[in-house]
Amino acid sequence: MAEISAAMVRELREKTDAPMMECKKALVEAEGDLARAEEILRVKLGNKASKVASRVTAEGLVGLFVSDNAKSGAVVEVNCETDFVAKQDDFINFVNSLAKKIAEAKPADVAALADLAFGEGTVETTRAALVGKIGENISIRRFQRIDTPNSIASYSHGGRIGVLVEYSGDAEVGKDVAMHVAATKPKALDQTGVSAEDIEKERSVASQKAAESGKPAEIVEKMVEGSVAKFLKEVTLLNQPFVKNDKLSVEQMLKEKKAAVQSFALFIVGEGIEKATTDFAAEVASMTQAK
Repeated sequence: MAEISAAMVRELREKTDAPMMECKKALVEAEGDLARAEEILRVKLGNKASKVASRVTAEGLVGLFVSDNAKSGAVVEVNCETDFVAKQDDFINFVNSLAKKIAEAKPADVAALADLAFGEGTVETTRAALVGKIGENISIRRFQRIDTPNSIASYSHGGRIGVLVEYSGDAEVGKDVAMHVAATKPKALDQTGVSAEDIEKERSVASQKAAESGKPAEIVEKMVEGSVAKFLKEVTLLNQPFVKNDKLSVEQMLKEKKAAVQSFALFIVGEGIEKATTDFAAEVASMTQAK
């Protein structure tokens, strides 16, 4: 029987992202033939796609779709486990087709989306088949639709940041604002859209900093309110300095162009997901002990 080295197991794992023990078993079955072992894993994962469902998906793509008349649009985040899979054509095509499906079929939520007719089955059966083919967990995390009598502009930054902007006015303005949102990542259109939780968190930090100054209470209070006001200006789209001309706020730029922005959607791949870290040496040691 061919000797199966840790380097061979690692190479197969990096190619397939399958669990280490599964990689070792496949290599043993294939008598050290890496290509054959990869094929064996693809078959196994195809039959047991649910085995990867517990693995963290923090990579992926943001898909965008805007209708020809720019009145309907959708943005969706689909996650996978590795950046390598996010660059594969099958995954990219799935994400882009999903964005179009969302815009056209208008599902209420991710659960409703899963049941929609898609490809040769449903969105869910297509996702499961892709899991089996690729060998990684794939999850549809979230989506947002915009339907408007106005217009929609979109911008994608490397597939990892996706923006939709609902606007009225010149198309160039819509495109500029979409790029601005991707660059500055505002939390809301204006102050009314910032959550009370975010404001309270900022107030708490500002209070602690101001208290350390040793100044009178009335001065400390003004310092805190000033910090909160500055925070709201920084995180609200209309109040931010426009990236193409920082002497104007976005709101001022829009007024000059006789344009307006009604809403926006900003998705960033993996935002808020805690990524798992893999210690390869520890995995090898664990595998050795398991023997």
